[in-house]
Amino acid sequence: MQDKLIIAIPSKGRLEENAAALFDKAGMRLKRDAARGYTGHIPGMDNVEIAYLSASEIATRLRDGAVHIGITGEDLLREEVSDLDTTILLLKPLGFGHANVVVAIPDGWSDVTHMSDLAEVAGDFRSRHGQRLRVATKYFQLTQDFFALQGITDYTIVRSFGATEGAPASGAAEVIVDITSTGTTLTANQLRVPDDGVILKSEANLAASLSADWSAPARAAIRQILHRLDARADAENMVELSFEMSASDESWLPDLCKQFDAKAVGDIKTITSGSLSVILKKTMIASFSEALHQKGKAMVTGRDASHIFTARNEIFDRLVSRLPA
Repeated sequence: MQDKLIIAIPSKGRLEENAAALFDKAGMRLKRDAARGYTGHIPGMDNVEIAYLSASEIATRLRDGAVHIGITGEDLLREEVSDLDTTILLLKPLGFGHANVVVAIPDGWSDVTHMSDLAEVAGDFRSRHGQRLRVATKYFQLTQDFFALQGITDYTIVRSFGATEGAPASGAAEVIVDITSTGTTLTANQLRVPDDGVILKSEANLAASLSADWSAPARAAIRQILHRLDARADAENMVELSFEMSASDESWLPDLCKQFDAKAVGDIKTITSGSLSVILKKTMIASFSEALHQKGKAMVTGRDASHIFTARNEIFDRLVSRLPA
């Protein structure tokens, strides 16, 4: 039985940098065991082991249950794991590593604006040229699933080993399926995306393996980690507002908090006078403060927090509900 929680982290590039920053902001510094090593740890958390792997390998290790959790792109997870919904749980999107998996066609195909048009082109192409339309890609599974959904059958996939966007110009394929962040490379290669040609809007995800050996120590470790990550994320999106409260405020304050999804720090009913703090989303600060002013609160002060911890962690509860008892 594996007592340690194994976390798979991208071994290089921006994904590694962003993953390290994510944990560091939450008070958990990732440290490699050697400068160029592929293992690491989190100081102060002896029951956690870090495995530095390629982004695609993280997806397969999660599928096979060789690691407990990992950070990688949703595009790789859905490409490498055909039964994703039963073997891997996407715990939370992380806000970095954004890219779209798209179908791209030559600019010169002016009559092709939608995937339905491409289906017609594929049929005509076979009758005219005696062969199927060629689609160059590294995303076999995503391409097959999407084309089937669009009713496109007259095509063949050409495996791309290099720069996929160059396939049409070189004559290796007529169409490509590739990943793009800005579309600049597609434009430079005189390619464009049909109006409904986005297969997947991807970003880095924290994902958990449902087939890993989730021992009691591993579950305890992931609960602690998720607790810290969520506390930091909540602090970035929320603020604490404080104001003077009197006994009469009990009649309207609970309803006001409910209206703005604000959570009181402590029990409103037990505070008959003095200062009360509420926590709410930063986007609601101005509206909530104005509502308090209308109730006679002359001074409302705000304070950012580094972490906001709550007793219950919904992501951990969702994970445990999918694991064997």
